[in-house]
Amino acid sequence: MKNQNLILIILLSLMCATSFSQEDKVEYSETTEYIEKFTNRITTNLFYINTFNSYVFKDRQSDLSFELEPNKQNRIGANIAYDFLSFSFSFAPDFMVENKDNEDSKLFNIDFRMFFGKWMQQIYYNKEKGFYLKQSNSFGPNFDIDVYLPRTSSYKMGGSTSYVLNDNFSYRSIYNQTERQLKSTGSFIPGIYYYYSKIKLRADNETESVRNDLKSLDLVLNLNYFYNFVPTDNLLLSAGGGGGIGLNHSSSDDEDLTSLLTELNFSLALNYDAGNFFLGSHFNYLILNHNTDRSTYTEDAIPRFQLYAGYRFKASSKMVNKTDEIKDKIKI
Repeated sequence: MKNQNLILIILLSLMCATSFSQEDKVEYSETTEYIEKFTNRITTNLFYINTFNSYVFKDRQSDLSFELEPNKQNRIGANIAYDFLSFSFSFAPDFMVENKDNEDSKLFNIDFRMFFGKWMQQIYYNKEKGFYLKQSNSFGPNFDIDVYLPRTSSYKMGGSTSYVLNDNFSYRSIYNQTERQLKSTGSFIPGIYYYYSKIKLRADNETESVRNDLKSLDLVLNLNYFYNFVPTDNLLLSAGGGGGIGLNHSSSDDEDLTSLLTELNFSLALNYDAGNFFLGSHFNYLILNHNTDRSTYTEDAIPRFQLYAGYRFKASSKMVNKTDEIKDKIKI
């Protein structure tokens, strides 16, 4: 907890420090017919988020299915974005109702985004410990099972690379509010998803101990369409979604299998922007479907809901010049 508080203090100090020592020669806004770009500003926000990674394993020969669902946690955190970088940090405070009885479960999540012109790069890492195993079949509720597995854990790492085809469409107005969409428009957004996942299944009872590791590698080519609707000057409504196809390689203690993978996703966003202050919400759902082995079909799902409120600070001329030097060196 001390490390978490220290990081938040550093972020707040950086916000305050950049609001001083400004020079008139620095441009803080660039406006076109469709987009207002908040150049040379540090965009910060505080947020509430609920996200997790769950799995459903279905037997291909029957109606039997097993669901691994983590012990969920509500989290609060901070996001800071400047130029092409965006970084989020969050933790689960004990005072939130859902966190009071977490049975020693753990969740660690990092969502890191970088923007390079029309390209968007996301880096994702999620680690969870403490899962509920839920079993159901066609014989009725008397056969359902719901047990807690405190030592079962999973992690997923990877991300996506996307390209916005329409120059007038602002992807940043949805994800990090470093831009504002001024007129309604949409865009096709092709991309690539890539993830590596590992589940450590651990279960104990009076007669036996279960230990099994499931590993999964996903590679998907997808095509999305997003539309930003601007009903008034300060309000943005955004909706989008799409799907893709690719390959999955899964391995367990008993079998290795490469199979077809399908991906579906959809997204909804609402943002109110009043000058430097903004607030809003964002919901996203990603589903990856593939075979785990020759008898099991898997649904890998990542829902994400976020509420946020933020403010934009003008960066100092020294920070602007240093950033430009770095971008010149790495050819951005």
